[in-house]
Amino acid sequence: MADDIDKLEVAIILVNEGYASTAIGPLEVFASAGAMWNEMRGAQPEPLFRVSTASIDGRPVESAYGLRIAPDCALADLGPVDIVMVSASGPMPAEWMTRHAGLLPWLRKRYDDGTLIAGVCSGVAFLAEAGLLDGRRATTHWGVAETFRTRYPRVHWRTDLLITEDSGLFCSGGVNAASDLGLYLVERFCGHRVAVEAARALLLDMPRPSQSGYAILPLSKPHCDAQVRKAEDHLSAHFRRDVPTDELAELVGMSRRNLVRRFKAATGSRPGSYTQMLRVAAARALLEEGAASIEQVSLSVGYCDVGFFRRVFKRYSGMTPAAYRDQFGQRRRSWPLRRPNGSRRPSNPAGRPTGQG
Repeated sequence: MADDIDKLEVAIILVNEGYASTAIGPLEVFASAGAMWNEMRGAQPEPLFRVSTASIDGRPVESAYGLRIAPDCALADLGPVDIVMVSASGPMPAEWMTRHAGLLPWLRKRYDDGTLIAGVCSGVAFLAEAGLLDGRRATTHWGVAETFRTRYPRVHWRTDLLITEDSGLFCSGGVNAASDLGLYLVERFCGHRVAVEAARALLLDMPRPSQSGYAILPLSKPHCDAQVRKAEDHLSAHFRRDVPTDELAELVGMSRRNLVRRFKAATGSRPGSYTQMLRVAAARALLEEGAASIEQVSLSVGYCDVGFFRRVFKRYSGMTPAAYRDQFGQRRRSWPLRRPNGSRRPSNPAGRPTGQG
């Protein structure tokens, strides 16, 4: 078994009135990395993370649905850790944030000391309230997006993305994205193979399009328009060709103008833009697998003009296809993980502030 000194330290912060799965899911992902798959295969388990839980005052917390969870310790008693993950919170009136105000200066201090900070779903609000996300890209659950945009206007909210990473700050966009974020961090620190093994052991989808740091999933917010959903399904099945809007309109039995209006109201995008997002998502999956030819990827997802493909890809991803492949392809190496004393520690990602000088 790996020596404890070689394990990465993760602290999951529990909050009252939150969602227990957003703490338990990542805990199980981190705890299984290097261990569960090995055990199932009859090999020696080599756990790569050591996970602890903490609440603000060390007392048990109660989830939104009445589940009581006893933490390992209080924030004040938590030792040095490499990663802090804040679980999802409940509804957030101003007084609710006041009740959890003790978490904010603690997060700022940890970040200034070099700790990587992650927020799950609505728990991202704690990072924003602490000022850590000002001027940076972040995501959260679409259902609280407008509230967050109003309360935290200095944050670059990208709620079309499921996972974001910016200067050592990680955010996920939904309750079920908690395990996605856990797997993303496992891959970031331990490599693609370890993440895949953890996902297979836990019967999670891996790799998923959402496992890239800038994935365009979900493409649209949930809605109840059955005709638009039918049009979405048709586009998803035929995104490699240009689907005329008239074809969609005839399929769902409405006028072209009415379809475009209903489609945008339900999804937030016009059919053409929606198709481009589908193509970019498919291109990302190919690039994550290490596709050697950008030209072939372009053709595979429906673009004959590779120059146009590059422009569309950069518009939705913020980087070129080649840069995306270099950063998120399976062949990329995990971050250096060595502390001065010889144990492992994440290196300074993306030039994030260290709090020194």
